[in-house]
Amino acid sequence: MPLDPSVAPIRLAEPTPTIERRANGEIVIGNAAPLAAYPAQLSDHLRRWAEEAPDRTFLAERDQAGDWRRLRYAEAVMLVDRVSQALLERGHSAERPVAALSDNSINMALLKFGAMQVGIPFMPISPAYSLMSENFAKLKYIAEAFQPSLIYVSALKPFARALAAMPRDGVTLLADAADADFPDALTFADLLGSTPDDRVAQHYRTVGPDSIAKILLTSGSTGMPKGVINTQRMMGANGAGIDQAWPFLTERPPVIVDWLPWNHTFGTNFNLNQILRNGGTMYIDAGKPAPGKLDITLANLRAVKPTLLFNVPRGFDMVIPALEADDDFARHVFGDLDVIFYAGAALPPHLWTRLDALAVKHRGARLPILSSLGSTETAPVASFCHWHAQDIGGVGLPVPGTSIKLVPDGGKLEMRVKGENVTPGYYGRPDLTQDAFDDEGYFKLGDAVTFVDPARLTRGLRFDGRVSENFKLSSGTWVAVGDLRVSAISAAAPMIQDAVVTGHNRSEVGLLVFPNVAGCQSVCGGTLSPQELVAHPALHAKLGEALSAFNRANAGSSRRIARVLLMTEPPSIDGNEITDKGYINQRAVLERRAVLVERLYDTTPSSDVLVVAAEAAPPVAASA
Repeated sequence: MPLDPSVAPIRLAEPTPTIERRANGEIVIGNAAPLAAYPAQLSDHLRRWAEEAPDRTFLAERDQAGDWRRLRYAEAVMLVDRVSQALLERGHSAERPVAALSDNSINMALLKFGAMQVGIPFMPISPAYSLMSENFAKLKYIAEAFQPSLIYVSALKPFARALAAMPRDGVTLLADAADADFPDALTFADLLGSTPDDRVAQHYRTVGPDSIAKILLTSGSTGMPKGVINTQRMMGANGAGIDQAWPFLTERPPVIVDWLPWNHTFGTNFNLNQILRNGGTMYIDAGKPAPGKLDITLANLRAVKPTLLFNVPRGFDMVIPALEADDDFARHVFGDLDVIFYAGAALPPHLWTRLDALAVKHRGARLPILSSLGSTETAPVASFCHWHAQDIGGVGLPVPGTSIKLVPDGGKLEMRVKGENVTPGYYGRPDLTQDAFDDEGYFKLGDAVTFVDPARLTRGLRFDGRVSENFKLSSGTWVAVGDLRVSAISAAAPMIQDAVVTGHNRSEVGLLVFPNVAGCQSVCGGTLSPQELVAHPALHAKLGEALSAFNRANAGSSRRIARVLLMTEPPSIDGNEITDKGYINQRAVLERRAVLVERLYDTTPSSDVLVVAAEAAPPVAASA
């Protein structure tokens, strides 16, 4: 393919921002384009495509034999209506949600749409709370606080311990198949045996924009999860705004291979909803960016030609080496792509550069590598990059129908959001709802942004970390945690998987590092235990060299990394240290690992602490 270094020609909307600068330093940014109309509820899209493209695949997943089970649009409407009928017959209603504990699946989709389209809230719960937790504290809290009337699991045995820990009086248990140990559980065959009558149509008509569609649980970064109300309006408005910003989505049915969990807003409200809105096809990926799961993702990408490549930075970090190592695989993946999109965390520059190089080599053109900023409470897009930007870390501008207010806070600009895509509040928690909004009705996102170019607003905003994460050194100098973290990871690639920045009220900045095991093994050679790896002289030398070079280019005390502690324990789900998407919670890690922070700053460092040289001299690796 002849090389064309220009960006691949897909149709994107021109930025049309409006701006108001206030005397108090606040800046309000809007979008001059009016928000397009959207249906009263999400299932209107399902019915549209069942009429217009009945035989097109909506969802596909691997069966036990490894073949693709396909759910076509016409079949989806029929089965969803049967699920709705079964739920109504069994007395489920808007008063109590139906919950799901499992990973994404076609049956989960049928349950979700079947509940939502007749006004029953759907509440997906992170499988990690059941399968990776030791104490099930979050799961028990959710069951008590939200009182689901039904709990769905794909298979009963893997969830047996979790189910035993949950209060389940008066709760229907649903699974894909029967299990003798759970004789009272319903199966999906029981639901699909129902014949829809007038009740489905009647309840369908009562569902409108302000009906609660889902309760999405936050990751519980500062405590137990909060239930974010997601209305039909939020999802409809966000979908319309995204289509206006990315009109290419409406020009051919999108195709995606996706693992991102439906208990997170990225996977469910961005990925799945846009596939449905535009009559596309989602291949449900049972893999994920984790040891033992990545090969599943790679096999699925080899089988399907996607038009969209969506992931979190950790996912791209693990997939890119396989693409770089196999030209045929890379040509297959990139050959039909329209756009590469990341969210959930900032993409380190070295990953952006490698994706860009792969696109040029195997697509023959540069692809847009775009991002967004939002939250569970904004369904999820607030600001959105919708132009051929080459600004690494840019998160765009407000989509139509959305207004962003930037409020000065400790040298940062805190981002707040208002629009039809914003939640009305937290389920059953009016106290949290009141605290979440300011006196103008803007949702307080908690993220900070800055302008890519203050003189050219159309270049958009750049993520500038969490307002609550930034801290001061003992000198009074502010440390911008978000930018420093991403820069350090990129500078030390591929040795650091993730990191937490330390130094609050101390004289120098440090890092608690979650090592990239594969990258570290490649430096040290051989297969080493985690304990051997983090203290290995070769790793310390290579990491010290990389960070010393970083320090020479970042001489200020707020940017210079003085010490690094390499950890062997992975981030903990129970300790709120990580989400399903791989996003590290800075505050929770610092609190849970306070002893390690103290060790990091010991006068005589231990063997897993690296003292980074200020200049080009070799780093000092302390002995045990």
